[in-house]
Amino acid sequence: MMMDKPLTALIQPDGMPLDIAGYERAGGYQALRKALTMTPEAIIAEVKRSRLRGRGGGGFSTGRKWEAVPTGTDAARQHYLVVNADEMEPGSFKDRLLLEQTPHQMIESVIISAFAIQADIAYIFVRAEYVLSLSRLARAVAEAEARGYLGADILGSGFALTIHVHASGGRYICGESSALLTALEGRRPLPRSRPPRSALSGLWGKPSIVNNVETLCNVPHIVERGADWFLGLSRGADGGTKLYGLSGRVKRPGLWELPLGTSLNEILEEHAGGMQDGYECRAVLPGGASTAFVMNADFDIPMDFTSVQKLGSSLGTGNIMALDNQRCPIGMLRNLEHFFAQESCGFCTPCRDGLPWVERILAAIEAGDGEAEDLDTLARHVSFLNSDGTFCDLAPGAMAPLGSGLKHFRAEFEQHIAEKRCPWHETAESWA
Repeated sequence: MMMDKPLTALIQPDGMPLDIAGYERAGGYQALRKALTMTPEAIIAEVKRSRLRGRGGGGFSTGRKWEAVPTGTDAARQHYLVVNADEMEPGSFKDRLLLEQTPHQMIESVIISAFAIQADIAYIFVRAEYVLSLSRLARAVAEAEARGYLGADILGSGFALTIHVHASGGRYICGESSALLTALEGRRPLPRSRPPRSALSGLWGKPSIVNNVETLCNVPHIVERGADWFLGLSRGADGGTKLYGLSGRVKRPGLWELPLGTSLNEILEEHAGGMQDGYECRAVLPGGASTAFVMNADFDIPMDFTSVQKLGSSLGTGNIMALDNQRCPIGMLRNLEHFFAQESCGFCTPCRDGLPWVERILAAIEAGDGEAEDLDTLARHVSFLNSDGTFCDLAPGAMAPLGSGLKHFRAEFEQHIAEKRCPWHETAESWA
């Protein structure tokens, strides 16, 4: 196994995942055997020391999240582990790679993580459209059960775990962690108020941990090789590698496992091969559609949590969306806001009514029907649709590209309004 690319080392050239025998020959499930000789507290401590942060967008410390689960004689005995594999963020496709190509890595990760938080039931909540992921995970679960890695007495340790692979109902809001739990309970997927956090009261009111696919897939490697090794993989303060994706008019769009903190320039120029002939990259959304624009003057930035945050954006999923010089930024923003508007759960008024309003204004500006006061209206939405004004982070996430777009592309907005047309000669339909 490649020590510097632990997440993707076992991906096969033919695109077929290793079966359980092949995974074992490559060292699979050895980390589980080691974990079962450790205490849950020791595993959590090692994960915390590794500085593994969530790879699903939030970037929260995984170890700190786990240690929030109540323990002791007075604590609830039923705990749940839930894997958020509902990858519907526009521009993001990293989890799909791991689910399809390394399903046994996912299963081993779930078992170790469940043991650490003392959960005896785990759910892998998968985007409904990921049909291949669902079938390969189901097969991996069956193989693991037959080998004694799942069930009532895993490898004679006394630890029991059942894994359920669950297909999402198909809405973006299901990826919000609390709405995901509500969906698993068979109810309309609405976000929940906080506190309490899910670590205290989550699925069916019991302590529950929700983690992203990429996040958990790091855990077996941390257990097997230690926190110091994991920290050494990174180019910054936080540990590990990162799956970086890049989409747009680049020569080699794709996904790469690289040290956390690899510069944006390196990802764009070396790994993606630079822009296609005749195009220049003006800006990127560095972590999917819910992040603010980073302009090309700052492309030397290390792609880590702290550095990107200092520029007013966020690392998010690490899936980069490139905006080139021949693409209308207003059209791009309208397309993104259309997605967020149609995916609102409708529970809170600012999101339900505000996002369609934003979309209509952007569509009007793009079509040449915008007015000067529209820019003030859009700015007010950016101000109002924040985390204090909405029930979850869907609308604030939608405002991240819009707010930065109003700042960096003000001249383009004003040109659309003044000339009563889109200078890029694109229609709203071309962005649908």
